[in-house]
Amino acid sequence: MKRISILIILTFPLLGFTQTQQQPKLVIGIVVDQMRYDYLVRFWDRFGEGGFKKLINEGFNCKNANYNYMPTYTGPGHASIYSGTTPENHGIIANDWYDKTTGKVIYCVKDTTVNTIGTKSKNGQMSPNNLLSTTITDQLKLATNFKGKVIGASIKDRGAILPAGHKADAAYWFDGEKNGQWVSSSFYMNELPVWLKKLNKKNPAKQYLMQPWNTLYPIETYVESINDNNPYEGTFKMEQTPTFPHNLPALTDSNENYSLIKATPFGNTILKDLALEIIKEEKLGQDEYTDFFALSFSSTDYVGHQYGPMSIEIEDTYLRLDKDLAELLSYLDQNFKKEDVLIFLTADHGVSNVPQYLVDNKLPGGYFNMAALDSTLKLFLKEQYNADTLISNVSNYQVFLNHKYIEDNNWNIQLIENTVAQFLLKQKGIAKVITGSALRNTEFTDRILANAQRGYNQVRSGDVLFVLESGWISSEKKTGTTHGSPYTYDTHVPLLWYGAGIKNGATDRSIIIPDIAVTVAMLLNIQPPSACTGTPIHDLLK
Repeated sequence: MKRISILIILTFPLLGFTQTQQQPKLVIGIVVDQMRYDYLVRFWDRFGEGGFKKLINEGFNCKNANYNYMPTYTGPGHASIYSGTTPENHGIIANDWYDKTTGKVIYCVKDTTVNTIGTKSKNGQMSPNNLLSTTITDQLKLATNFKGKVIGASIKDRGAILPAGHKADAAYWFDGEKNGQWVSSSFYMNELPVWLKKLNKKNPAKQYLMQPWNTLYPIETYVESINDNNPYEGTFKMEQTPTFPHNLPALTDSNENYSLIKATPFGNTILKDLALEIIKEEKLGQDEYTDFFALSFSSTDYVGHQYGPMSIEIEDTYLRLDKDLAELLSYLDQNFKKEDVLIFLTADHGVSNVPQYLVDNKLPGGYFNMAALDSTLKLFLKEQYNADTLISNVSNYQVFLNHKYIEDNNWNIQLIENTVAQFLLKQKGIAKVITGSALRNTEFTDRILANAQRGYNQVRSGDVLFVLESGWISSEKKTGTTHGSPYTYDTHVPLLWYGAGIKNGATDRSIIIPDIAVTVAMLLNIQPPSACTGTPIHDLLK
């Protein structure tokens, strides 16, 4: 009789954990909207021991985490964190983008087939339907046979919806203006839970808008910022100068009523209050199935846009956020074992310094007028092709050509792409231009061009992409600032880990944001999201 030998090889793609490893009861993903990494260093001495410092001193700090695509906006950022991939795959190419099929501009989470739950406004007609891939939160629902809870919460709708994914139990965001209420969408539920109705009756924003916004500490101690009264900061309507104190009671009526709280640090505080209620009332982390709470602090973005990263307002906002984080972490410490909760904290993008501030200090920077480009480009193509309708749209650093018109005239679209590209390269403030044909047929290795390529979705993106010079932003006003570029001030963000399975330490190894979702999958022993392109961060394993 012949002896038959059988060799069995088992492979386990999620290395580092055993089948019997205890799973955390609760995962909390925290996104701080528009947080540059250098804020951790710059404000370190002013932070308390229980917030950012606690996460770093007792957790793991990825010091060199960057976004690996452009445009670095809120919608793509949240989608990339939770899907573990970039816009080329998950499809959220901007906050708003031109839809080539309908010829209209669409919002990343807009959904007119659903209704607002909580108020009578249209601000709840939102869902994750434009997100083309699953999220790590979706994967948790699948892995627990839909028994683990998933909830998202943010001041911004997109900050709550995209992280919560397609199968969330709930997502909540703030409906400002004359409502001042936390709302949801009929995509998730038919009515708000009783506990949230009670919270809304207390009018959560009102108490904070009844007092001026003054600095948390004496203003002369804010030495990490430039002078309070300077020409680089925007103002609220009816304000004469961008200076403390900001008289919120007097500004409310002229600044969209309750929406005013979004552009103050108190928008973060009411979200922290909501987060504590969600954890308690929804009994997150209280049964055998892992729950996931996706929390996104948005007020840092509103404040950053208006005042810029060197303002006292942004410093004060982060000092107050540090206290809000400390309260949240303290509650978790009191109610959970450290090994029962996994926390990560990151940001959806960074931000540029105010270009005029850079210019005045003899540093590279400038302003690019997108509307003027639209007009001059159309005029140029009119001269070249004797046609008024070659351009359908110019937005998000992309030019969309009129494909039907070009095809009807039997013109070569690649030739027109190249003509547009040559024109764009002659415009002051534009550093690089890439045609859609090149993006589809060439794999770029240059960091900037590769970032542009990973932000390019073949179905949704335009025909010619361009990148502004470093320090330049698309704006017609000289106060405040924005983000969206592939440069480090927009891509380099914090990435902190704390709790279950996380060792104490740090790394300066290069890490990309899509690595987050697959690392969470590894820690939970579940499948990564469907289009995931990240790799696990083994450095942080206990």
